Amino acid sequence: MVRWTRQIAVIAISCLGLGFAAASPAQAWPDQLVRFLVPLGPGSGADINARMIAEHLSKQWGQPVVVENRPGAGGIVAIKALLSANDDHTLLFAPASSIAAHPYLHDTLPYDPGDLEPIVQVSNTVVSVTMPAASPYKTLDAFFEAARKDPGKLNRASTTGISDILMDGFMKKNNIELNRVPYKNPVQAINDLAENRIQLYSSAYAISRTQIEAGRVRIIAVTNSERAPSLPNVPTVTELGYPGLALDGLVGIYGKRGIPQERVETIAADVIAVVKDKGVHQNLEQTGQLVSPGGPKQFKASIEEQKEMLIETAKFLGLKAAK
Repeated sequence: MVRWTRQIAVIAISCLGLGFAAASPAQAWPDQLVRFLVPLGPGSGADINARMIAEHLSKQWGQPVVVENRPGAGGIVAIKALLSANDDHTLLFAPASSIAAHPYLHDTLPYDPGDLEPIVQVSNTVVSVTMPAASPYKTLDAFFEAARKDPGKLNRASTTGISDILMDGFMKKNNIELNRVPYKNPVQAINDLAENRIQLYSSAYAISRTQIEAGRVRIIAVTNSERAPSLPNVPTVTELGYPGLALDGLVGIYGKRGIPQERVETIAADVIAVVKDKGVHQNLEQTGQLVSPGGPKQFKASIEEQKEMLIETAKFLGLKAAK
């Protein structure tokens, strides 16, 4: 009888212990350093965004949030680094347009796009269309007319992505031939533009701004669907009659597939709160962003919208998506 009493007591204590374990709260996140992987070099629009937001999140989360630049292969280097990370504190802070274009720029993809989980939309980068200040062409009309008359004489910079494919589609439709000069580093491209080694470049305004303000580069338009508050006198390409070149530079944060939905919602809410802060909002606009934060559903919808636009141009060019 005493033995049975003791066994019952042991079982009761064990169950009580299990009850405490089940009732204990889930481990807080983040509980260590958080990394933002940026697929572009320092000074790019996404890089400036990421550093500004990381500084505020570090204070909010009580953990360091650091930015690591992983340029290369149009963003694939950074994506592979994310997917191979052995922790749940590494995130990708990237332009969505580059990722959406990967299937049309590579015969085979070294990663599964389904392994990327969109978490939060941050902004639309202001994308500037620029020419050298020394260019004899003062408008896009004049530039494209010169390109038609003398095929292959003028150069354009290419840093891969949807904008590159849209430009290819535009040139084919309008019988325009420009030499495509590829760049891994968009900052180098704007420097070459200032030296008139290339004659046309579409890039984040954050990249072109210094050379524009120095008087070495001229901004002709922005590709965004609306004018930028920081550039109220600069027209959109659609206003100038070139809707085929229109593109919003969508930027957001991705995680790996399988990230808990609760964590997705928490990260999204925290990032949106930072971006909506008056001071942060103003700073983002001043550095060439159209602030448009949104949760995972909105970010996914914006990505799909860009993909649909890309599919139409890709069909026209005869491009097939890699699998």
